[in-house]
Amino acid sequence: MTSRTAALDRLLTLAGRLTEAMERGMAERGLNRAHATLLMVLHHGGPTVQRGLSQALGVTPRHVTGLVDTLEADGWVERRPHPTDRRASMVTLTTKGDAAVAVMNEERHNWAEQLFAKVPEGELDMFIAILDTLDSSVAPRGDQPHCGS
Repeated sequence: MTSRTAALDRLLTLAGRLTEAMERGMAERGLNRAHATLLMVLHHGGPTVQRGLSQALGVTPRHVTGLVDTLEADGWVERRPHPTDRRASMVTLTTKGDAAVAVMNEERHNWAEQLFAKVPEGELDMFIAILDTLDSSVAPRGDQPHCGS
């Protein structure tokens, strides 16, 4: 096994463990990754039409309708009339949705502090640079080689 293959194996293992931990945290709130991502998009971008959510999430409008329906039924978001387009509605976070995003952001910050506590600042800067290099070398979705792990 080459060093590059070993590095990829370690990265995939770590990514899987981090994903499992995040999904457990979301599940405790009754959310999945798609729901949490939609809440974050609204938090960062403010109220938007479903077409905008579809583009931001890279999913079909029909999929966004299902996500918004579920989140609205559970009190995370609400639909409001669009200010200028009678045919459209704006999706916005509710107080419950805002509070959930605030908690998720705080937990994310605390998790980062804990995860990287033993990593010296200079090494963390190098790690970020390496991640940027790796990210730029991954081909667009569908174009990367398959990984048989």
